[in-house]
Amino acid sequence: MEKLFDLDYMLKSLPQIVEYLPVTLWIALLSMLLGSIIGLATALIRIYKVPVLAQLSTLYVSYIRGTPLIVQLFLVYYGIPKFLYYFQSEYGFLQQFNVYVIPPELFALLSFSLNLGGYLSETFRAAIHSVDRGQFEAANSIGMSQTQIMLKIVLPQALTVALPNLGNTLISTVKDTSFIFMIGVVDMMGQAKIMGARALAFFEVYVAVSLIYWLVCIIIERGLVVLEKRIRIYERSE
Repeated sequence: MEKLFDLDYMLKSLPQIVEYLPVTLWIALLSMLLGSIIGLATALIRIYKVPVLAQLSTLYVSYIRGTPLIVQLFLVYYGIPKFLYYFQSEYGFLQQFNVYVIPPELFALLSFSLNLGGYLSETFRAAIHSVDRGQFEAANSIGMSQTQIMLKIVLPQALTVALPNLGNTLISTVKDTSFIFMIGVVDMMGQAKIMGARALAFFEVYVAVSLIYWLVCIIIERGLVVLEKRIRIYERSE
C-alpha cells in the first residue's frame, strides 16, 4: 500500500535542499542591494523632475509594477541573449563572446534587481516626502547645498521611515527566488524539484522546502524587529 506521506524521505531531503540555501540568499540579498540603488536613483530623478529621465523613470516604474515578475524574468532570460546575438551578427560586437553560455544566475540577478528597483523607488519616494519640509528650509538658511541636505538630513530619516517596507520587500524577495529554477538556476526550489523527480515524492520535498523558506523568513523578520527597536532607541537618545 502506497504511503500517504513519506516522512523519512522528507527528513532526508531537508539537508540536501539546505545545501542550496546560499544560492537563494545571495541572489535575494544582492538583488536587494542593487534594487535599492536603482530605486533610490529612480526616486530622486522623479522628485527633482530631471528632464527626459523623469518621464522614462515613470514609464519604467509603471511597467515593472504592471507586469508579473515571472514574465520579467523570462524577458531578461530570453531577450538579452537575443539582443546580444543580433549585435554580434549585424555589427561584429563582441564576436569572441558566446552569449548562450551566460550563467542563468546573472539573468535572475538582473531581473530581480530591476523589479525591486521599480517597487523600491516608490518606497523611497514616499519616505523622502515624509521628511518635514521645514528641515529643508532650515538647512538652506545655513547655506547647505542640496547634496548635503539630501545626504546628511533627508536620507537618514527617510531610510528609517522606509525600513519596515524594506524588510517586507526582502522577505518577499527571498520567497520570489523560488521562480529562478524555471530558468535553470539550481537553488532550493530547483534542488527540491530534482529530488522530487528522483523518488516521485514531490509532495514531501515541497513540504520540506516550504519549511526552510518559512524558517528563513522568520529569522529575517525577527532580525528586522531587533534592528527597528535599536533604531528607535538611538533616535530617542539623540
